[in-house]
Amino acid sequence: MTEIITGLNLSLLEILALLGAVALVVARWLPPAARPRATIAAGVALLASVIALGVTGIRWQLLPVLTGALLAAPFAFSPVLRRRSGRPVRRVRWWLALPGSMACAGLITAGALAAWAFPVPVFPGPSGPFAVGTRVLQWTDPLRPETFTADPLDRRTVVAQLWYPAQNSPGDAPRAPYLGRTEDEARTVSEALARGTGLPGFLMDDVPRARTHSVFGAPVAREGGRFPLVLFSPGSSGVRTQNTAWAEELASHGYVVAALDHPYDSAAVVLADGRTITTETVSSGDRGEDEKLAAGWTAIRVADLGFVLTRLVDLDRADPLAGRLDTGRVAATGHSLGGAAALQVVRQDRRFAAVIDLDGYPHGPVSPALDRPALALTQAITPGTDPRYLPRLTEVFERNTSVSYRLTIPGAAHLTFTDGPLYLPPVPSIVGSLGRTESPRVVAAATLAFLDTVLRGASTDLSVVLPAYGELSVHRQDSR
Repeated sequence: MTEIITGLNLSLLEILALLGAVALVVARWLPPAARPRATIAAGVALLASVIALGVTGIRWQLLPVLTGALLAAPFAFSPVLRRRSGRPVRRVRWWLALPGSMACAGLITAGALAAWAFPVPVFPGPSGPFAVGTRVLQWTDPLRPETFTADPLDRRTVVAQLWYPAQNSPGDAPRAPYLGRTEDEARTVSEALARGTGLPGFLMDDVPRARTHSVFGAPVAREGGRFPLVLFSPGSSGVRTQNTAWAEELASHGYVVAALDHPYDSAAVVLADGRTITTETVSSGDRGEDEKLAAGWTAIRVADLGFVLTRLVDLDRADPLAGRLDTGRVAATGHSLGGAAALQVVRQDRRFAAVIDLDGYPHGPVSPALDRPALALTQAITPGTDPRYLPRLTEVFERNTSVSYRLTIPGAAHLTFTDGPLYLPPVPSIVGSLGRTESPRVVAAATLAFLDTVLRGASTDLSVVLPAYGELSVHRQDSR
């Protein structure tokens, strides 16, 4: 697949095919003298681009374009061929040709709109001084049975992906695929995500084609000392890679991000032995029962987060990352249900020094109270959209004996806080209205400001810095 041009969401070959298709439709309406040359040029451009795309791969978005061109071709080439053979040229009356031309133009436009709405994700380049490496690790907890299966000997397995500051790799070093270690794994995860959201699978076909800015197995950066840790739990049915743009940005600024797959909760988890575990967490439809279910799933995620941190402590003793992981400066983060898990784990595990909740309702008990710095990034929430969310989040933050910040991001939606804006249709109710590149930038910038202050001791007044990204509410113990 040739490189996609950002903004247009089409490759050069696809643009050539699109222009050729448009020219075939327009040729019918050109003056007679210009018509033959325009038709032949359009046909050559279209044929050459289609042949090349047949080798590199034709995306489904281009099928309406090619269909429109195929329907227009007989009417465009027939007069040219008749003229060259000496036969009289017969033209269909304009009022009969117009509906056909409009139908072909509509198909071509539909293809262009589909490419715009469902692009191959183009990840923003990390802005920090470090290159980014990545690796995937899998651990089994011998002390914890797997509660989602009936086998009493089955033990809980967790998959984590690390993004870390790395040495610069050669320019031709392959970049890591999005959603998986391989494109096959990425396609498995993509299909599972599509099923989980009720979308036809083909709409997500382009997502596994994406390449990130990370390099698998890149050597850790030589400079920078020990890097603080940020553990991340995705949303319900989410996957470890759902916040890759955010993770790469943090890693480029000197953090090690460890994002988790939660088997039987994440949409699809491909294990090292090739098995794929899909989600089994299904809502009941009853609000009270669903709250109990969510609290139970949150508790499992909390145990997963603590277990992975323990494994990372072990990793710091014997691994290529040994001596580079600052296990004394750790933040728990999460999106949606993962945000609830992050809020819970800092109550139970003293090793976590701070928490970031990305638009997550706080499931589970509010006791004991938080006593670590907390940041919640949320979309605009009103009693009309969710009457429980704000009171619950406010209760959690007002009980915090440390400082808590709630930052409401204007124009955000629930998926603004993921990679969703990079590849989903830019519908405000789905991904917000910040735009494909602005959404990850705002979320990462606010997150970094908080982490630099609470984990690195930066002399930043967050009450001054954070309002640049939204509406800030600050909860302090001494202000109550």
